[in-house]
Amino acid sequence: MDEGEIEIDSIESIGFPDITPELARESGFLGVLDLLKVAKHGSGEKIYLVRFHYVSPPQHKVRRSEA
Repeated sequence: MDEGEIEIDSIESIGFPDITPELARESGFLGVLDLLKVAKHGSGEKIYLVRFHYVSPPQHKVRRSEA
């Protein structure tokens, strides 16, 4: 991936029942266990679903006089 930015679409507090196989697959994981292996950090109990997308850096156009 080129240098760019991540733009946050939403942040939502969710519970364990909200972590479904469909959500795991939509997030790029094989299933819930794979998602939890990556997402679980420390002893925290709070769960947040963060939806985001990648924004490419602006393309610099070369003017004819510079080419």
